[in-house]
Amino acid sequence: MIGGPVVAVLDYGIGNLRSAQKALQRVGADARLTTDPGEIASAAGVVLPGVGAFGRCVEALEASGLAGVARTAAEQAIEGGRPFLGICVGLQLLYEGSDESPGRPGLGILEGRVTLLAGDVKRPQMQWNRLDAAAPDGDGARHPLLAEVAGDAWMYFVHSYAAPLGPHTIATCEYGTTVCAAVGAGNLWATQFHPEKSGEAGLRVLRNFVEGVDGR
Repeated sequence: MIGGPVVAVLDYGIGNLRSAQKALQRVGADARLTTDPGEIASAAGVVLPGVGAFGRCVEALEASGLAGVARTAAEQAIEGGRPFLGICVGLQLLYEGSDESPGRPGLGILEGRVTLLAGDVKRPQMQWNRLDAAAPDGDGARHPLLAEVAGDAWMYFVHSYAAPLGPHTIATCEYGTTVCAAVGAGNLWATQFHPEKSGEAGLRVLRNFVEGVDGR
């Protein structure tokens, strides 16, 4: 039996959810794919992965009955409750909406809209890219999600749209212009890159999340 804190990976049928589950297990979590609201409510942390089109992810989240569960968990996290991690489109879903699917509202936890990657670049960005994780907060400390991650670590990205840069941005990358690569607000954390596909640096990000869950 896997030890460590129980982490609920929301199983709404989008993408390779099992790869996120296995990576979380590798860094010490008792990660469980689940659609059970009771199991999700009792978990120590919640993860919302996502790949593909924004609108399709919204539809699948709603069809699975997990949209309200995800919204509540994210709202609790931003207020300092149990940790929540969004991955790739799971980050984008935290915003009010996306230009990719104008008729489909997001969870609306963070202000702003997701927009098409700017400039004369290939879309999607499907590559390893250097992360700028060196942006400190006011006292010079790194965000806990990025603790012990090299300031110029390489992470794996697959996306055509990106969240706006703003006060919650904790890491960026360069792809035609400066792109939001990760956000953090309270205990709500999310990455545009795929930590489960980003080697040891990505596993360090997931380990930081699990340690944050375990330390509560």
